[in-house]
Parts: sequence; structure tokens; C-alpha cells
Amino acid sequence: MDAIIKLVIVVIALLVLIWLLVSNIRVVPQAKAYVVERLGAYHSTWQVGLHFKIPLIDKISRKVSLKEKVIDFPPQPVITKDNVTMEIDTVVYFQITDPKLYTYGVESPMDAIENLTATTLRNIIGELELDESLTSREHINTKIRMVLDEATDPWGIKINRVEVKNITPPKDIQVAMEKQMRAERERREAILIAEGEKKSKVLIAEGQKEAAILQAEADKQAAILQAEATKQKAIKEAEGESEAILMINKATADGLRMIKEAGADDAVIKLKSLEAFEKAADGQSTKIIIPSEIQGLAGLATSVKEFVKD
Repeated sequence: MDAIIKLVIVVIALLVLIWLLVSNIRVVPQAKAYVVERLGAYHSTWQVGLHFKIPLIDKISRKVSLKEKVIDFPPQPVITKDNVTMEIDTVVYFQITDPKLYTYGVESPMDAIENLTATTLRNIIGELELDESLTSREHINTKIRMVLDEATDPWGIKINRVEVKNITPPKDIQVAMEKQMRAERERREAILIAEGEKKSKVLIAEGQKEAAILQAEADKQAAILQAEATKQKAIKEAEGESEAILMINKATADGLRMIKEAGADDAVIKLKSLEAFEKAADGQSTKIIIPSEIQGLAGLATSVKEFVKD
């Protein structure tokens, strides 16, 4: 009986030991880190892999995620340099780089980051006027990130980015801004319309100018062609008259040559001249002045004609 009791006790002790061993085996997953305390003091930080803690001595104080986190803080009321109160909503992207400092550095890291963001934002906006605050988001983001990153470094936190999500000015400021934007759009529209009308008039004037230039060029070409045609016509007429004169002179020369070859003397030539004058005097109002030599020859010719008749 005693042997059976001892065996049961040994089995129970082995089972308890096995349970203690198995229950104290830990596997740290990817992107995680475990902060381990031994007898209440920091002992080590477990990274990814298999680990074993001593029962009743070691304790996992905190399980820390090493992934990048995003915190969207509620809108914070801020006052600008020109005394305009508005609300700004910010988003902070951060990552834990040292689990030990994150565990022991600050009591509540998220609350600390939120309060630090709010105070930093108020300080930055307090140095800017309303218009600068609305148009300087990149400047605000960079300055907040630098301040937060420096302040959270002792906490084992790395601030990667800070983004201003929304900027909400007061209602009356929003109404004034909408009116200003509407007036600006109307001004731009009027400018665009005026520029369009100006370009249209310029194009019309240029078209009329080019049309007038083309018409003047056409008139010039027509005048040149007409002058050239008149010139060619005059040349042709002059050439025709010249050829006619040459032909008349040639005919006269041929006639004189033929008379000379026929042996005609001066008396015959003068008689021919009289016959030419006779033909020329056929007109009713024709007056002819006959040289004295031809007049004597004419009398001789008349005498010859009368003698022949007798």
C-alpha cells in the first residue's frame, strides 16, 4: 500500500514538473518582442524564436509589437497669430524601436504622444497667421515630426511621419473664405472671357489684314499681267508697222530698179509722177502743190496728147 502511494506521488510530481516545463516555454512571433523580468527587475528582451522562463522567478512584463502604428488624435483647438481659433486633426505614424525603453520610459506612451502633439501644434500655429496655417501643411508636418521624434527618443519610440488631416476654421471664416474663392473664380472667369474676346478680335484683324495683303498682291499681279499684255501688243503692232514699211520700201525699190532696168529716162519718170498726182487728185477737196519742173512737163504732155488727137 505504501508503495502504491509513493508511486502515485512520483507520477503526480512528474506530471506537475512536465506541466511547469511546458507552460513556461514561449515562442515569440515575428514583429514581436517580450520584456522579461526576473524577481521584479528587468532581465532581458526576447526577440523572435523559442524561449524558456524559469517558473516563479521569471515574468513576461510586456509584449511589445514592433510594427508601425497609426494614431488618429481628435481635433485640437488652436489659436493663430492673428487670434483666429480653429481645430486641427493630426495623424501620427510611429514605431517602437526599443521595447525596454518603451516599457519603462513613460507610464502611458499614447497619452504622452497625444499631449505632446497638442502642445507642439499649438506652439507652431501660434507663430502663423490664418492664411499661412492653411497653406503651410508641409511645414507644420515637418516641424511637429522633428519635435516629437526628439522627445520620444528616450521612450524607445521613432516618429516616422506626422500628417495634418483636417483644418477647420470658424464658420464665419469659412463663409468669408467661400465668398473670397467665389470672387476669385469670377475674376478668373472674367479674365478668361476678356482674353478670349481679345484673341478673337486679334485673329479677325489679322485675317482682314492678310486678306487685304492678298488682294493687293492679286491686283498687283493683274496690273503687271495687263501691262505685259499691252506691252506685247504694242511690240507686235510696232513690228507689224515696221514690216509694212519695209515691204513698202522694198516694193518702191523694186519698182525703181525695174524702171531703171527698162531704160526709162527722166521724162518717163516725170510722166509717171504726173499720173500719180492725177490719181491723188481724184478727191474733191484735195489740194496738191506741184513743183515747177513737173508743171512744165505737164504742159508738154498736154501738147503731145492734143497733137496725137489731131
